[in-house]
Formats: sequence, C-alpha cells, structure tokens
Amino acid sequence: MSEERIFRGHGDYRNLLSYRRAEVIYLATYCFVERFLEKSDRTSDQMIQAARSGKQNIVEGSLASAGSRESEIFLTNVAYASFGELLEDYLDYLKVRKLRIWEAESEKVKFVRGLCRVGDGGYEEYRRFIESRPAEVVANIVVTLIHQVQLLLEHQIDALEKKFLKEGGVKERMTKLRIAAREEQRRKKDNGKDIEED
Repeated sequence: MSEERIFRGHGDYRNLLSYRRAEVIYLATYCFVERFLEKSDRTSDQMIQAARSGKQNIVEGSLASAGSRESEIFLTNVAYASFGELLEDYLDYLKVRKLRIWEAESEKVKFVRGLCRVGDGGYEEYRRFIESRPAEVVANIVVTLIHQVQLLLEHQIDALEKKFLKEGGVKERMTKLRIAAREEQRRKKDNGKDIEED
C-alpha cells in the first residue's frame, strides 16, 4: 500500500521569509504606536491588530498546511489583506500630517530593502532606526517592509495555488488512499482464496 499519508507534515513558518518580515512589521508597528500615537486613538489598536493578524495568519496557514492546502491559501490571503489594511493606516498617517512618502526607487527605500540581507533580516537589523528616528522615517520604513511582505505573500499564494492544482487537497488524498486501501484488502482476500484452492 502507498506510503502517502492523509495529513502531511506541518509547515515550518519560522523558515518563511514572509513570516520573518511580518514579525519585523509587527514589532515595528508596536513601537510606532507607542512612540507616535495617543493611547486613546482608535487607530493605535487597529494598527497593532492588523500587524498581528498579518503575522498570525501566516503562522496559522503554515500550520494548517498539513491538513488543508485550501486553508493555507485562504489564511495566507487573509495575511495579505491585513497588511493591505495596515499599509493604508501608515499612508494615511503620513498624508494627514503632510509628511513625505518615499518614492519606490529612492535611495532610502533601497537602503531599507538592503537591511533584510544583513544578519537574519530580523527586527534587530531595524531596531536602531525604528526606536530612534522621527515618525516620518519610521512610517516609511514600515511602508517599505509592508510592500516587501506583500510581494512575498503574492509569490507564496501563487506557489500554493499551483501546488493545490497539481496535488489536490485533503479530500482528494483521502479518496485516493481509501481506494488504495480497498484494493489492497481485495488483493489480500483474493490471495487468501488462491491459497485455499491449492
């Protein structure tokens, strides 16, 4: 009988670049809110929740991958949407206060993109900027990171969809393995008859 299993191994979200970038965004957002927004401002809680939702849905999607490729795709899409919401909050913050939004190919944006290639690309690479620079700089750093994570998630979703189309989901695996198990039982039964007839 096939060695294939219904539930495959869970994904290791800690090895996903999208997760590592999402973790930086969450920690940076938490710091941004603490430094630049009033506790009474509803946006504070919304920004933290959007950053958390993006990160946690990557985790949940990766862990759900063992049983359901569909759930993994869905949750990864939810993460993408949460980061879209967070991006709008940061852009609104900059626009309302008439602060500059960095151009996509500016030297500052290129510098921020380059930080992810230093060390493990975790929060420590960004800490000195996030915890000391003015609001305009910090918001633009996080905007750059959100663009990065959304691009990573787009690629991730595309790869997951292709995998799903090629391999199917848990229902297809269950059906395939059940059919294989019945055939194996039938074969054993038929072999038993042959022995009796001899």
